[in-house]
Amino acid sequence: MLISDKMVKALNTQIGNEFGAFIQYVEIASHFGSENLPELSRHFYHQAEEEKVHALKIVKYVVDARGKFASAEEAVKLSLDWEETVTKQINGLVDLAIAENDHTSRNFLQWFVAEQLEEVSSMDMLLSMVRRAGEQGLLFVEEFLARHKGMPVSTSVSAEGAE
Repeated sequence: MLISDKMVKALNTQIGNEFGAFIQYVEIASHFGSENLPELSRHFYHQAEEEKVHALKIVKYVVDARGKFASAEEAVKLSLDWEETVTKQINGLVDLAIAENDHTSRNFLQWFVAEQLEEVSSMDMLLSMVRRAGEQGLLFVEEFLARHKGMPVSTSVSAEGAE
């Protein structure tokens, strides 16, 4: 690693800050869009894209400097934990839609409910694969993901085959 663990942690925090600014600018842009002010909306969407570029520039630097997690298992476990958190957040939105008797939002959110099932299942399977493979067998996981277009299948029956 070319940079210290402390620097990696600080840069990762800054990546979060840049993505936070991205989100804030998207919120501002959508406000102006809903007010039928397309140029202000376009301006803030542009600002959002700039913040995303900043974040990804830092990500590339950390990768190039070989900053990393302690293990592949730690990285994938963090991904699974995050998907479980997002699932709880989506479920909270559905609960709110039900409480508000908001059928339109509830209907809209069903896609996200199904997506989160897929995401959690996929990350759980990937974590199991990484644990079984160990650090020395990660090339087998790489090859598997390459064959399956980057996503582990969560069951032996694909969604397309279930129709």
